[in-house]
Formats: sequence, C-alpha cells, structure tokens
Amino acid sequence: MHPNQRTIIKFYKAFAALDADTMAECYADDVQFDDEVFSLRGKKEVAGMWRMLTDVTRSRAKEDWKLEFSGLQADASTGQAHWDAHYRFSATGRLVLNHIDARFTFNAKKLITSHRDQFNFWAWSRQALGTPGWLLGWSPLLRNRVRQQANASLKKYLASLDKQSPP
Repeated sequence: MHPNQRTIIKFYKAFAALDADTMAECYADDVQFDDEVFSLRGKKEVAGMWRMLTDVTRSRAKEDWKLEFSGLQADASTGQAHWDAHYRFSATGRLVLNHIDARFTFNAKKLITSHRDQFNFWAWSRQALGTPGWLLGWSPLLRNRVRQQANASLKKYLASLDKQSPP
C-alpha cells in the first residue's frame, strides 16, 4: 500500500469518528479544497470547515451520522476515493445520503495539497432541502444561495475560534 493511500485512510477513519483534529493532520498548510459548496484555501479554512461540520454533527445528530469509504487508490502524487455520508442536515433536520467522489494531490511529506469532492448537487438538495431543492436544485440561484449561507456560517465559525484562541 502506498503511503499516500494510508493518508487517505487516516483521513476517512478520522472523519467517520468525527475527529477533525486528525483530519487536519492530513493536510498541508497550503491545501486547496473545492466541492459543490465550498472553495477554500489554506489549512485554517479547510480544517475549519471540517471542524465546523463535525462539531455540528456531534452536537445535534451524532446518532444519524455514518460514513463509508471505498475505492481508495493513491500513488506518489495523486489519489482518489469514494465516500458515502449518511447524516441529518442541520438546517432542515432532513436525512441525507450523499455519494461523493474525491480526488487528491500530495506533497513529498505525504500531506494532501489539493482535495476535490464532487457530488450531484441536485440529488443532495432534494434530500437536504425538500421541495425547494426538488424545484430549484438544478439552478445556479439555489446553488449560489447555499454557497453564500455555508460560507457565511464558516466565516462566523472561524471568527468564534479566533476569539477562543489566546493571541
């Protein structure tokens, strides 16, 4: 098994356990993360997003959380995985099963330098948002609104972490 595949396994095992600190250990400081909602740069933002999501899941709906991963492959510079997330979407309380394909790049230290998650936004929005997702999940209007709300939540969350940390 390639060491970069071990990094992917470490990341998803930590994610399944809602362990954002261990997830953050898998990232390089200059990591880039992109998915259908977030476009983040730097370990602070990327790790902060996972920390926010894991904190919300632990506090509100841990009993509904389940992560399964498969199809892991990696070589000296790239990797990929498939993962399925079963969870309760905090904004609506609706149950979601999201199917995600991930692609990674790595540096020489076996740390993730780019992480791209892809999923069907319309399928996700129908589950997470119900009727609005069914009617508008295909549209840029709804996608942009979800992005704005998610990024505002992340910005607020990161600011709260900064207030907790001593200078």
